[in-house]
Amino acid sequence: MAIYCGVDFHPRQHSVSYCDTSDGESHYRELNHEGDDLRAFYSRFTGEVIVGLEASGYSAWFEQLLEGLGLQVWLGNAAEIRRRAGRRQKNDRRDADLILDLLLKGEFPRVHCPPPASRDVLRLLRYRHRLIRMRTQVKNSLRALALSAGSIRKGWIFGPRGRAELFSLPMSPAMSHQREGWLELLADLSRRVVRLDEQLKQVARGDERVLRLQTHPGIGLLTSLALVHCLEPVTRFGGGRKVAAYVGLEPMEHSSAGKQRFLGISKGGSRLLRYLLVEAAHTAAKRDEGLGKFYRRLVYRRGAAKAKVAVARKLAIRGYIMLRDEIDYEEFLRRGVEARPARLAT
Repeated sequence: MAIYCGVDFHPRQHSVSYCDTSDGESHYRELNHEGDDLRAFYSRFTGEVIVGLEASGYSAWFEQLLEGLGLQVWLGNAAEIRRRAGRRQKNDRRDADLILDLLLKGEFPRVHCPPPASRDVLRLLRYRHRLIRMRTQVKNSLRALALSAGSIRKGWIFGPRGRAELFSLPMSPAMSHQREGWLELLADLSRRVVRLDEQLKQVARGDERVLRLQTHPGIGLLTSLALVHCLEPVTRFGGGRKVAAYVGLEPMEHSSAGKQRFLGISKGGSRLLRYLLVEAAHTAAKRDEGLGKFYRRLVYRRGAAKAKVAVARKLAIRGYIMLRDEIDYEEFLRRGVEARPARLAT
């Protein structure tokens, strides 16, 4: 017999409806994260205990607490859970009861939860991506400042010559203060990115899966780490199309009455992985003969933007095949047909 707990989680408090299947009696409790002893409440449950809650970006500490107590944590698709609500009325108790009801009926829309090691690597990748975006904003601000001071330079202003010209421009005291502040912030962000890259290299150095993916042209450190830790374990996918749909690179279809119509990509899954794959597609199309021919053919028919996304989709499928079959790029090319192993896996 098992104990099921439906949790409606919020950052400062949560509501829980729980049921012991041995007697079928349900109970409800509201717990405050600051005043109530959560560990004491959940540690009283013994045997097989399954706790279901909606996937959230703020519940990591709560999941770790439950897993430390030996409880199973199931994360559910929030939109799908809400879709299955029978009424429009919504409050904490109704939400907790709904999750409990789905657990008891075996209809809980569970989503995959990466292992703790993968979650940490993905956090580092997202943190680096934010640092890069901040650094780009700083660089754009410096370019705008230089243009406002009369610069006509079109090239890179952050090299030695560009830096010398930036300091030679006539600026007011307020503009000079801005220039010094932006340059200090730029140097600090660059140092942080370098330190983070070294940390990511240390993580990748001991992982054969990451090193194997990096043998493919265009797939570097960041893309290989994102592929490994977003798709892990690859055995849960039935084929390349499933991977493309999971990453959000599968086109949406809106067909009816014999008329077939495809819209843009679904953009589901990890935005970071999608971004890295599209960036990697630039290099892959230049260095890989097969992808290069595919890219040039599609550019003529659909344009460069759609061609890059299509190459990124192929790159995701190739990465999946290399991870699934534990092969490097040379072995992948030796096999000849990349679609054949994916079909055999379904």
